[in-house]
Amino acid sequence: MQHEDSASVLSEEVGCYVYGVASSEFALPEGLTGVDGAPVRKVGYGNVAAVVADVAIDRPPGRRAELVAHSEVVDKVASSTTVVPVRFGSLMADETSVVEDLLRPGHDGFVDQLEQLRARAQFNLRASYREDVALAEVVQAEPEIADLRRRTRDLPADEGYGERVRLGELVSHAMEDKRAFDVDVLLDAVLPFVAAHVVRGGAGIDHIVDVALLVDDERREALEEQLEGLAESVHERVALRLTGPMAPYDFVGAG
Repeated sequence: MQHEDSASVLSEEVGCYVYGVASSEFALPEGLTGVDGAPVRKVGYGNVAAVVADVAIDRPPGRRAELVAHSEVVDKVASSTTVVPVRFGSLMADETSVVEDLLRPGHDGFVDQLEQLRARAQFNLRASYREDVALAEVVQAEPEIADLRRRTRDLPADEGYGERVRLGELVSHAMEDKRAFDVDVLLDAVLPFVAAHVVRGGAGIDHIVDVALLVDDERREALEEQLEGLAESVHERVALRLTGPMAPYDFVGAG
């Protein structure tokens, strides 16, 4: 009797972690493991299947190692088939819940999304200023900034407070204008090669833009060539970084 109670407790402490949804016909990569090293498997319904694994329910909040494991599973599946990623940390009670609460009610929507994402992958493009160059350009282009910078450069720390505040405001506004212009130039060069894009958040004086790109497989090489040429032409003032291909995290519905 005691053995049965322990098994019952153990069962209650395990849930079904969901990574994503793909076509029911695809085959999982052999030996694939995810969060906590748990083996990954499929739970199917109709034309779709969830990629899941058993994990302990009683666990601390999401950690970086778990996020990395989650992304590795989704990207590994995405390397061989189209997948709709599910939000990191999505945990359901069991396989029945996966079918009844996720796959059955969402079946047609998943089928539509899989079709829209077929033969496409996400790339992330980040553009950053080479900070010293960008600031020098601002100073050269704005006489008032250059004048205030010259006047406040050698002042003691307790003098020229108002002028320093004014200088900071002018630099900030000038950088915003510069950033807006450069974002438009970059997107004009890139968007003809992509199916969709999402501008992501970013901060810092060197930040220009961080944008997710949904790229057709047949257009990938052309995009990379375009970016290589662009990177060469702006390398003295802007650094471009392209990462991918990866699962289309930014191009699926919330939840």
